[in-house]
Amino acid sequence: MTDKNIPLSGIAGLKQNWQKDLVSGFIVFLVALPLCLGISLASGVPPMAGLITAIIGGLFVSRINGSHVTINGPAAGLIVVILGAVEALSDGDPMAGYRSMLAAVVVSGTLLFILGRLKAGRLGDFFPSSAVHGMLAAIGVIILSKQAHVALGVKPEGKEPLELLAEIPHSIAHMNPEVAIIGLVSLLIMFVLPLFKNRWVKMVPAPMVVVLAGIALGHYFDLEHEHKYLFLDGHEYSIGPKFLVTLPENLADGIVFPDWSKALTLPFLTAVITITLVQGIESLLSAKAVDKLDPWKRESDLNKDLSAVGAGSALAGLIGGLPMIAEIVRSSANINNGGRTGWANFFHGSFLLLFVVAAPWLLHRIPTAALAAMLIYTGVRLASPKEFQHAWKIGPEQLVVLSTTAIVTLLTDLLVGVGAGIAMKIAIH
Repeated sequence: MTDKNIPLSGIAGLKQNWQKDLVSGFIVFLVALPLCLGISLASGVPPMAGLITAIIGGLFVSRINGSHVTINGPAAGLIVVILGAVEALSDGDPMAGYRSMLAAVVVSGTLLFILGRLKAGRLGDFFPSSAVHGMLAAIGVIILSKQAHVALGVKPEGKEPLELLAEIPHSIAHMNPEVAIIGLVSLLIMFVLPLFKNRWVKMVPAPMVVVLAGIALGHYFDLEHEHKYLFLDGHEYSIGPKFLVTLPENLADGIVFPDWSKALTLPFLTAVITITLVQGIESLLSAKAVDKLDPWKRESDLNKDLSAVGAGSALAGLIGGLPMIAEIVRSSANINNGGRTGWANFFHGSFLLLFVVAAPWLLHRIPTAALAAMLIYTGVRLASPKEFQHAWKIGPEQLVVLSTTAIVTLLTDLLVGVGAGIAMKIAIH
């Protein structure tokens, strides 16, 4: 394509491409809405947190970032980090842990903003790609180990990823049948719908189909009301609103301010470092990956992008939101549906804000099992055997680094896992 074909930017780009960006922004909104809710719940924070982040990513970050077609918002790769921070800072009170985690998000976002201004965007190149993929594979396994129990309607006893994985057979044997039906149907939709090649079918995002099917099944099973029921095996099961998404009645009630009382403690500083590391690496890698998908092959200003993501995250943390990245799945949906400029990101945030203000009651009808199924699908993709096969094809040493990072992360935590992967890469060299 010649330079004449490249979409304009700024207000001129809005005038030139608003129709295509508006349509793409709406479709991305349909993808983002359920994912934001699911990521929040899996992170141990109120569902509103993910929506706040995506709204800020669309309305604010899209106006100051250095990319063209990326979509900013919360990501599955940060679930483990946020959940770990909330638990470490909670002292037995999840809400207190959430508020302390918000303070860590503000500090982390500020650090990323400064790093971007110092032109540290190329630092992502120094992290071995195999170590990064190993980290993401471990995150996928952790997401799968936690969300499988939610999809089955069972509260597990274990806390650590390997304990939770080992407990899945027990949860299958003791599942809540009606909740499990919602989870299984949702999981089938996520895996089967993308296999259809019909262009009309492909226009409908699988996560939105999951939400609609989940709401219908939830209504059929009367999840809105607490009650007991007998299943085919003759056992009695309990079901009710606790298996639905819980949201405040209006947007203002969902705003939560950070608590700085633990700002000088070791768990707080660890949370800041971990969030900054994972958020920074994922943002840079995603932005570069999206540039390759861009039909016009435009290159993002990674320094500007890093600063924008940092500023957006800091702002989100101040009012109850999660950290954000340049999210590759939603960005791919944006490109595939004709998004041309950053205004598609802006429109996606606008539609989210409009929906949260106008129809919060509809969000409350979404079963948590349906959201868990979407995250299980994400986890399976992150930890896919194809990632290990790809590393092996590049070279056996890449597989060693990837596997080392993944295994150590599962046994310890993300920081130690990534450090082990880098150390292994150095040792091999």
